Amino acid sequence: MNLFFPMRWVKDFKKAGCDLYCFHWEAAMTSVAAQDPADKETTRKTNPTELIRYIHEQGMLAGVAIKPETSVDVLWPILEAEKDEDRPDMILIMTVHPGFGGQKFMASELPKVTALRKQYPNLDIEVDGGLAEGTIDQAADAGANVIVAGSAVFGAESPADVIGILRKAVEGRREGKL
Repeated sequence: MNLFFPMRWVKDFKKAGCDLYCFHWEAAMTSVAAQDPADKETTRKTNPTELIRYIHEQGMLAGVAIKPETSVDVLWPILEAEKDEDRPDMILIMTVHPGFGGQKFMASELPKVTALRKQYPNLDIEVDGGLAEGTIDQAADAGANVIVAGSAVFGAESPADVIGILRKAVEGRREGKL
């Protein structure tokens, strides 16, 4: 969730049936750590490791997203956390600037995916932004095994066909068939 105060919304999303809560690194680093939306007194900044642990305590998987301007280096400390409950279950690499659909895919972000995949072969690595038939192969080749394809799917004449093409590209690379 690209929300300010990402910690405040964890319980609400759990109550709504969410099983994975993904927050933006940048939002966590610039928000206060209050867990209650009514808490106006907390001034301590959100610690991403604490937020990951809190998400896990609520019984959900934890994901961390980074924007194009954020270095993948910010993720190494949380990925190397000593305790399992302090590590994210998924990393999301944004290949567009968040907030606006239909943007052009930024292939310049794929080295982040490659670096993560090399270091963490079993980690779920998601790519979001500008994914379509013409870009999915690049993301899959870099190591993405989870994708978000909003405009490509919802703007298609046949969304099911597009989903099939995208899924085949990712699954084929994961299984070594393509």
